[in-house]
Amino acid sequence: MTTVIVSGAIANKPFNGGAAWTRLSYVLGLRKLGFNVFFVEQIHPKACIDEHGAPADFESSSNLSYFRQVVDQFGLTGQAALIEMGTERTYGLGHADLLDIGDYCALLLNISGHLRIEPLKSRLRRKAYIDLDPGFTQFWSAAGNDGAHLQGHDFYFTVGENIGTSQCCILGDSFCWRPTRPPVLLDEWPVCKSEDTKRFTTVASWRGPYGPVNCGERSLGSKVHEFRTFSRLPLLVKATFEIALDIHTGDQNDRDLLCQNCWRLSEPSHVAGDPKAFRRYVQGSSAEFSVAQEMYVQTSSGWFSDRTTRYLASGKPALVQDTGFSRNYPVGTGLVPFSSMEQAVQGVQRIIEHYSDHANTARQMAEMYFDSDRVLGKLIDETGICP
Repeated sequence: MTTVIVSGAIANKPFNGGAAWTRLSYVLGLRKLGFNVFFVEQIHPKACIDEHGAPADFESSSNLSYFRQVVDQFGLTGQAALIEMGTERTYGLGHADLLDIGDYCALLLNISGHLRIEPLKSRLRRKAYIDLDPGFTQFWSAAGNDGAHLQGHDFYFTVGENIGTSQCCILGDSFCWRPTRPPVLLDEWPVCKSEDTKRFTTVASWRGPYGPVNCGERSLGSKVHEFRTFSRLPLLVKATFEIALDIHTGDQNDRDLLCQNCWRLSEPSHVAGDPKAFRRYVQGSSAEFSVAQEMYVQTSSGWFSDRTTRYLASGKPALVQDTGFSRNYPVGTGLVPFSSMEQAVQGVQRIIEHYSDHANTARQMAEMYFDSDRVLGKLIDETGICP
């Protein structure tokens, strides 16, 4: 059986069920295809916190506790490791085990360039970079910023499907970006019918993890600017809108703006803090409504949210801001893009009026375009390995 290592951030994003699903989809999806899969994550001691967000020791940290919980929930015990950088401490597989695995591992899938521990990385014969943040990654690289840790990989994949095409202002570069799609595990995300057809939800970070990036004369950044543009939507339609929103206390004016416009806000760590809670939140919704990062919208990168694939798989229509993805998928039913307030209002009305058609098509789209078997099968074929 061919061995693959997947590396990404789960412990580094504690109480973020959506981020865990992003990484789990690669691990569990490759397992489903017949690979022997290990998950490896590194964490800096300064990233370790307790349940109140205060600095903590690795062994007593919430990060380790969360990592252990996710590993146990999804049957990865004995197939996973969390490594504290700069020390010899690990949870799960030890250093010697990991080095042995590296000697016979056929491929590393390095999500956002997460794995940087050189003694292990240097042993891996074939390495593929998975870019989840198109635009940020490429503009950082062009500016000489190695924050994305691009160097040293053999293949470069991005969920920005339009990069390098005339449709997108992000040009192809020496890394030869290959388009890929966010995979969803259909068995883990079965259809869940809704009696209420008017509850639109999403899970979001108000500002996201990155600051703005200069693109020519423009400064492009987070969701906050896009959310403000569409803040009045709940006042214009007969539907409810709820966000499990990670928003800083310093953004109280924006929180007030959302509340004044009848958005319902919930705490993401409470309603979607682990993978199973995240799944319950999505599947308890009628549909998704979400804007995208300004970077993805203004560059027409074609970025598509892995969160949205889980709404679709669950039979939940998705009304989401167009990032150029409408050039790559059939849209209008099930998956409804918008670029203006008028289009958003019309999209809400169409979904409510023809809910069953939209719900059925949503699942069909997940099966046709985002099924992990299809997405990861194609990616693996491009790397030249087999189970």
